[in-house]
Amino acid sequence: MIYTVTFNPAIDYVVSLDAFHPGEVNRSQSDYKEAGGKGINVSRVLDRFGVQSTALGFVGGFTGKFITDYLTEMKIKHDFVSLKQDTRINVKLKADGEESEVNGVSPTIDEEAYKQFLTKFDLLRSGDIVVLAGSLPSSLSTSVYKEIVAMLKQKGVMTILDTSGAPLEEAIHASPAFIKPNHHELAELFDTEVKDDQDVVQLASRLHQEQQIDHVLVSMAKEGAIYVGKEGVMKLSAPKGTAIHSVGAGDSAVAGFIYSWQKSDNAEEAAKYAVAAGSATAFSKTLCTKEEVELLLSQVQVTHL
Repeated sequence: MIYTVTFNPAIDYVVSLDAFHPGEVNRSQSDYKEAGGKGINVSRVLDRFGVQSTALGFVGGFTGKFITDYLTEMKIKHDFVSLKQDTRINVKLKADGEESEVNGVSPTIDEEAYKQFLTKFDLLRSGDIVVLAGSLPSSLSTSVYKEIVAMLKQKGVMTILDTSGAPLEEAIHASPAFIKPNHHELAELFDTEVKDDQDVVQLASRLHQEQQIDHVLVSMAKEGAIYVGKEGVMKLSAPKGTAIHSVGAGDSAVAGFIYSWQKSDNAEEAAKYAVAAGSATAFSKTLCTKEEVELLLSQVQVTHL
């Protein structure tokens, strides 16, 4: 079974305008709302690939109800802990050919709610997969991901981690099975600069060897990605296309890796699918479909380093 965890879900309110004029009344050309948050996005993409998962995390208020109703309508399983405060709203503003974001304030997760959340893992067993994705609310310790990874590893559960900053820096010491930093986040982890592919390989190899992380996939936007792990070191090219929608591209890559890995048990195939999935979302108006991903797969070229 696959579980996705989103500590910081949101309603993503996506607004498109020709131009934005500060201090004036601006009227949108179009807008839409969807359930957001990195773990939720992974569940949504897996659903589009025909793979069932259960979304875990925290929701509250009328905005939280929107998220659970949204997932229920899509027939995606969910088992959230309820909070008294409203789930946040994130505004994604598209104007003048650029994307801007205004992210809402996270509700507080108190100790009682967190303990209730941890009971969701009681029935997990060896072979299950848990995706820990996104930022952590300020009400939680930055060590939360590290503690959960360590706990789940004792159960034989495969942990997929997609976060950044202090939570990532701490959690790598618990050796999650898979991480997907971009090259900027990788540089930040080691407090250094990444100037070329050789630098990426060197730092990702340290994560693989020193922290015993099975799969390290470093995304580099238009430059593709570099994989370092059990099956060697490889550079993957990015498909060609016009970027339209960056939100959820990284989450789509995570879902793509999981989907292909479960089918093939082959890191090269999984990494290729991850790159194609991330690109497919970037090239479309919303999260990718399986058909869109597979149209791009042949463009992902692999060079073994």
